[in-house]
Amino acid sequence: MGFEAFWYIDLLGTFVFALSGALAAIDRRLDLFGVVVIAFVTACGGGVIRDLCLGALPPAGLTNLAYLAVVGLAVALAGCLQTQLLRLAQPTLFFDAIGLGFFAAFGVHKAYTLVPDIELAMLLGVVSAVGGGILRDVLLGRVPVILSKDIYASAALLCALVQLCGELTWLDPQLSAWLGIGLCTALRMLSLRYGWNLPAIRKVQ
Repeated sequence: MGFEAFWYIDLLGTFVFALSGALAAIDRRLDLFGVVVIAFVTACGGGVIRDLCLGALPPAGLTNLAYLAVVGLAVALAGCLQTQLLRLAQPTLFFDAIGLGFFAAFGVHKAYTLVPDIELAMLLGVVSAVGGGILRDVLLGRVPVILSKDIYASAALLCALVQLCGELTWLDPQLSAWLGIGLCTALRMLSLRYGWNLPAIRKVQ
């Protein structure tokens, strides 16, 4: 898959995560500035951390106006359609599930392209996917989803693994990203629908 296709994947992930962040901020009754900040951090936070780890400076999320434009569009959409969007069951988690795979796939592709190391690509693919959500939850005073027993980072890891197989040409590079995104989103959505969780260590009474 060419660079242009991954560029659009990154922008789609940015939009969905920005929408997730904006809805979470609106639900907490933040003002307009607060909504924009939370949306931007959610959408670009993971990518900025990834780029800092790769030495890709300055991070694309802080210099490319396309990201800011996409975040602005998501905030406007969340503001105009908040009633309809907030009717969704757990809207933040719903849009998180969609964006998770997009960012994991792009994160692996960018990391492996710049530094062809399997472990690093897997790690930064997951960081790209979950980093913004962690920052959002911390800023909003919530326990980050990744630290709960939900299937979240593991879904991103599945997508990262599939995308890495594409980078290594073990799978068709033209299909690996979309396959990984589909599997990641499906696993996350099914876990939300049926209450699938990772095992937890029970607290001794």
